[in-house]
Amino acid sequence: MKPINAIRMGGVDVLPLVEGGKGVAISTGVTAGHWAAAGGAGTMSAVNADFYDENDRIVHQGYTGRTRRERHEELVAFGIKGGIAQARRAHEISGGKGRIHANILWEMGGAERVITGVLEGAKGLIHGITCGAGMPYRLSDIAQKFNVHYYPIVSSARAFSALWKRAYHKASHLLGGVVYEDPWLAGGHNGLSNGEDPTKPEDPYPRVLALRQTLRTFGLGDTPIIMAGGVWWLEEWEHWIDNPELGPIAFQFGTRPLLTKESPISDAWKQRLMTLKKGDVFLNRFSPTGFYSSAVNNAFIQELRGRSERQVAFSTEAVGEHVAEYGVGPRKRVVYLTPSDLELVRGWEAQGFTEAMRTPDSTLIFVTPERAQMIIADQVGCMGCLSQCRFSNWSQHEPDFTNGKKADPRSFCIQRTLQDVSHTTDADALENNLMFSGHNAYRFGADPFYGNNFIPTVKQLVERILTGR
Repeated sequence: MKPINAIRMGGVDVLPLVEGGKGVAISTGVTAGHWAAAGGAGTMSAVNADFYDENDRIVHQGYTGRTRRERHEELVAFGIKGGIAQARRAHEISGGKGRIHANILWEMGGAERVITGVLEGAKGLIHGITCGAGMPYRLSDIAQKFNVHYYPIVSSARAFSALWKRAYHKASHLLGGVVYEDPWLAGGHNGLSNGEDPTKPEDPYPRVLALRQTLRTFGLGDTPIIMAGGVWWLEEWEHWIDNPELGPIAFQFGTRPLLTKESPISDAWKQRLMTLKKGDVFLNRFSPTGFYSSAVNNAFIQELRGRSERQVAFSTEAVGEHVAEYGVGPRKRVVYLTPSDLELVRGWEAQGFTEAMRTPDSTLIFVTPERAQMIIADQVGCMGCLSQCRFSNWSQHEPDFTNGKKADPRSFCIQRTLQDVSHTTDADALENNLMFSGHNAYRFGADPFYGNNFIPTVKQLVERILTGR
């Protein structure tokens, strides 16, 4: 195995090992601080980050606003307060070693306001901003305002080229690196384009090479590319290291830091990671963002699958084959189904899926009464955690604060479920909430490093990674 040497990133020499940012409340100041103390770049999430009371206990982020806009303002205030708290912890633990990055999602609600407030309240404690989930054109403007480096997350050379030409060329000196996130293997939200097949993963090497060639045309030949998604043992990436064709390369680890002593996830979650099999993590498109995402195939995902499978098209008038009357809702307003679809509906009703819910695509899905109540309650309780949400039809943009479409019951409240799963100690709750993960999570159970249920510290994990295997 080739030696892993430090590279120049963010104005200093650091190990080419980056902690991947994981919100909500999963990548904390503690994990980031320890990763940076080990010589790499630690990443704290500024997405719904936790903050603490005078007794150092996590404060429950409860919403009291009567309207979505009022709750959205609470969410932004919580986000700023939590981000500052995590930055302070990361700084204290790192002791000035490595780098501390803050991760945000461009499509999260109030993204610019949150990261601006965090950087203002934690001046000098954060060295870089990483950002994906969208096209963050204004990331370089924020970096310039606070004189920190920025690290856009892209999944193609084309995406970076668009960002560079529109905005980033004005702040080239602060571009600390470019994160290439494999859209088939990375955890969380993925950047698959409409022209890419989610069932046919592509080799990352030619895609990263294309990104490097694009960077060179902009005079960025020495800007590090951070490979994210699918990285486990560095010996599998040895041909990338010190490769003049690719230029400076760093590696990002998002899934592996979950299974460390400093990781805030529950012991039940850590044990679940040990049991995952290949294929247990898969791409789906249930997210209210509209993006593909990678998550563990648990009861939560299976219930979402069931909603979409119990779905039929309807018409408000009798037309074509849609001639069978069906009453929807308490008032039994008549819509028209095909006779064959009505037969399916009667079968679902016999199984207890008696509540029909309209989607924006002129279809009906069928769920139990209890599930329908939960969906409606989550939609009504929306706090605007995304810039636009297809589940609740929220939009943070004036004047209407709506995306102009009907709320979509085929999706879910992502803020609630991620808050629940990140703060639960109940094994059953892991089955009934969203569990983001990279596709390599099944390797925990096969890697001898984790034999006999061994859970390393962050320092031990980084040392292990540096051996190549």
